[in-house]
Amino acid sequence: MTIQQAAAGGVAGRGFWLGLAAYVLPSFPIAYVWHLVAFAPAYDALEIYRPQVIVPFGLISMLIQGAVFSFLYPRVFPQQAGSWLRRGLAYGAWLAVLSWSFTTLAVAAKHPMTSVGDFVALESSFTVLQFVVVGPLIALAHRR
Repeated sequence: MTIQQAAAGGVAGRGFWLGLAAYVLPSFPIAYVWHLVAFAPAYDALEIYRPQVIVPFGLISMLIQGAVFSFLYPRVFPQQAGSWLRRGLAYGAWLAVLSWSFTTLAVAAKHPMTSVGDFVALESSFTVLQFVVVGPLIALAHRR
């Protein structure tokens, strides 16, 4: 990657902003529905979350994650042979493993909960769903 290509793909580039949106716009509703609606009783039974979650903190966290993940995409998966979908699924798998390590394993290791196994199963399933959706969308956002 040349300096000009790096500058064009930086935070001022169209792909960066579209990639950020490609992460946040689906992640927020997926996470909200997953954690606070569909599986709320299961998370309540785990006794690991505060009674009133701070939703703006979750959104800020996603904005930071989306910025980093969008910035990294063209550096980790530069334009190469293969479809954007294939690259996006590969990037989503890479991000899912990274995210899983700090949102599932680290939380399970540090926080008291009634069932580590149930937590790991719930969060692992959520992580797979989230990154199957956002990986390809980030790749599409950066497609030239």
